[in-house]
Amino acid sequence: MSTVEHQHPTSGEDLTADEYGEDHHGATDKQYIMIALILAAITAAEVTLTYIDVGALFLPALLIMMAAKFLIVVSYFMHLKFDNKIFSFMFYLGLVLAVGVYSAALATFQFFDG
Repeated sequence: MSTVEHQHPTSGEDLTADEYGEDHHGATDKQYIMIALILAAITAAEVTLTYIDVGALFLPALLIMMAAKFLIVVSYFMHLKFDNKIFSFMFYLGLVLAVGVYSAALATFQFFDG
């Protein structure tokens, strides 16, 4: 009678989710490629926006694109889309705080007086 022993991984050895006995959670490779293309397109739009004069729409447009990229990165690359909603809330709260601090700093330097 032979028994099969499962070898335990040594430190530093990578295991798949199946080897840990966990369900797969996260995006597929195809989804990651699409996300990367979307992020590249938003970044290209941000860079393009710095070269053209859109007047008062400049800062709101950049802030909206920045927020969109932030949400995409934390949702997919940090797996918050697939985790408990409290983690998502904490990151989104951080985004609101960051935009508030950034806006307050710009107001201090009279950026909006224009």
